[in-house]
Amino acid sequence: MSLTHPSRRVAIAAALTVPALLLGACGGGGTPAPGSSGSGSGAGAVKIAAIFSGPTNDADYNNLGLLALKAAEAKGATISFTEKVAVPDVEARLNEAVGDGATIVWTHGSQFYEATAKVAKANPEVTFIGEYDGQAADQPANVWTIDRQFHIGFYGMGVFATKLSKTGTIGYVGGLSLPFSMAEVHAMQQAIADGGAAVTIKPVWTGDFNDAAKAQQFATQLIGSGADVIVGSLNQGATGTFQAFEGKPSGSGWVTAKYTDKSAAAGPHYAGSLQYDFAKPLGDVLAKIAAGTRTGRYPLGFDTGVTISMSANVPADVKTAVTEVMDKIKSGQITVKLDTSKIG
Repeated sequence: MSLTHPSRRVAIAAALTVPALLLGACGGGGTPAPGSSGSGSGAGAVKIAAIFSGPTNDADYNNLGLLALKAAEAKGATISFTEKVAVPDVEARLNEAVGDGATIVWTHGSQFYEATAKVAKANPEVTFIGEYDGQAADQPANVWTIDRQFHIGFYGMGVFATKLSKTGTIGYVGGLSLPFSMAEVHAMQQAIADGGAAVTIKPVWTGDFNDAAKAQQFATQLIGSGADVIVGSLNQGATGTFQAFEGKPSGSGWVTAKYTDKSAAAGPHYAGSLQYDFAKPLGDVLAKIAAGTRTGRYPLGFDTGVTISMSANVPADVKTAVTEVMDKIKSGQITVKLDTSKIG
């Protein structure tokens, strides 16, 4: 996720009365943050402060967070957020949110979890929501985690790419070679093995989730080595994987994306995207907090905010296969292993 400087703080007033579901959640309401107002203030009111790593207008991961935050606002919470926060700065921003009277603080991005847990331990009266890839150890009693479980979605993407490929070679383009990225590749390999397909994955990492030029360079090299499907695990760098297909004849290959629908920027080779919706997960966690449960783990999956969207150009039999595998994962017929070991 982007770690752009400087951070920018935005406060937004709630327009609606806080419903009974959210009243009384995790402590008193405190004093409204500068610039915020609305009927969410007062004893027991919910004031949610969110921290984002990049700009909320990125049409990508951070914008998904903002949409989820606004969904909470629509249910009556008073919200504020800070964007473009780098990891070294997040602890200070967390403390600012607490000082401004937030009753719930949400950090959108697993890179923020360590600081979130640290500040939570020092502020037991506030409830925190962090994101994590897996089960967090020593999770504080006032912290919820949203387990992103990217490997679940990438099992489905493994099936998707396998069904689309004609050459038997699939390229994976990631940003940083982090544990969650390793898990994505291993999940695709599991999908290929489970299906008995004669397909090979060639994974590469550009070193930056947002560098489109590097993404184009690496994707072009993969295409040159025989890959006819490029599976992207990038943020704004995804445009580079799309550009790698420019000028190539229709039907010569496919490219996929992550987080949001990127069809408008992708061109005719776009097959679809592994899409995420944080509104339901955040809403469900807020309901748990309101009911008095201040710690827990919320796993993302095909029944909780994740889906594979597919272009109209994708063959019907491929769409059927992908839909079936999502249903099998939801029902428990398929268990996707979490393997974060290094590739190669």
